[in-house]
Amino acid sequence: MAFCPNCGRPVSEHSSSCPNCLKVQPSFLAPAPAAHPLYSLTMTSQAMLSDKMAGSLTYLVIPAIIFLVTEPYSHNRFVRFHSFQCLFSLVALALIGFALAIVTALVANVLPDGKFVGLLWPLCGIAVLAAWLVLIAKAYQHEVFKLPVVGKLAEKQAGF
Repeated sequence: MAFCPNCGRPVSEHSSSCPNCLKVQPSFLAPAPAAHPLYSLTMTSQAMLSDKMAGSLTYLVIPAIIFLVTEPYSHNRFVRFHSFQCLFSLVALALIGFALAIVTALVANVLPDGKFVGLLWPLCGIAVLAAWLVLIAKAYQHEVFKLPVVGKLAEKQAGF
């Protein structure tokens, strides 16, 4: 079976033009189209996602790990930077959360009106959500937006 090189539709081998797009080609018989990259098991050096889309998806944590180990993205410095920044900031947030829990427990038990410290958790949650959305937006704009401490570590790991 032959395929039209213009529209990709199957045509008979003895036809001189495509019945779908009506294009006449001198070398009309083209090989069958390759499998779509999304459905093929092996990828060539071509990536399925653009840099900006892959960079913004890294902030969903699981794609950050996947992109660091899969072939087309593991050599892309932009995607590696955002992957490392996501993972390092997750570790930093865990450490900050642990320290905040200790401070909250101490202040709530020591001060007589220390219950106001419980308001720190929602405020920190809103700040983390805002920073997360900014990082996703900056990555989608193809910008290297560095967080203060974590950004330098990510930059070093990514090879900038």
